[in-house]
Amino acid sequence: MAASEQQDDSQRAALWIVGLVVAAVLLVLLGRVVFNQLHHAKAPVAQGAVVEEEVVLIDVPLSGDLVGTVFFAVAESAVPAEAGTDLAKAVVILAAAPTRKIVIAGFHDASGDPLKNAALAKARAIAAREALKAAGIDAARLQLRKPESALADGPSEQARRVEIRLVD
Repeated sequence: MAASEQQDDSQRAALWIVGLVVAAVLLVLLGRVVFNQLHHAKAPVAQGAVVEEEVVLIDVPLSGDLVGTVFFAVAESAVPAEAGTDLAKAVVILAAAPTRKIVIAGFHDASGDPLKNAALAKARAIAAREALKAAGIDAARLQLRKPESALADGPSEQARRVEIRLVD
């Protein structure tokens, strides 16, 4: 191989590395924006006012392309800070498919009170939906799926998750 061909290959490799580093930095920054908007962009509510949005849950089989998974702490429904990068990746994918709907599915484990677990899974799905809305995803595209119990034999972290899927 000639010296000029080796130099061209080295330059291409360096450009790929620079491109990957820039993409990683952009994903981290986008994740921080999503996280900051989720935790700091809450609208003020008048004292004594009760604000409750009707939540519609669809009851359809789990399908579609998985574009993101958010894992939650035990008994918590707040989106954890470390989920910012995963949500940012999902936002990029969702923005690239603006005509497709999004299904957000919350999961819970089989232990304890099934009604409380289902309510927690629903609250987690709502939190993920709010994070996506705060990141600029149109609310009309976002659908919440009925909570589902995760398999009893899987890791406990898998039971405390929300999946974000693209559907037709």
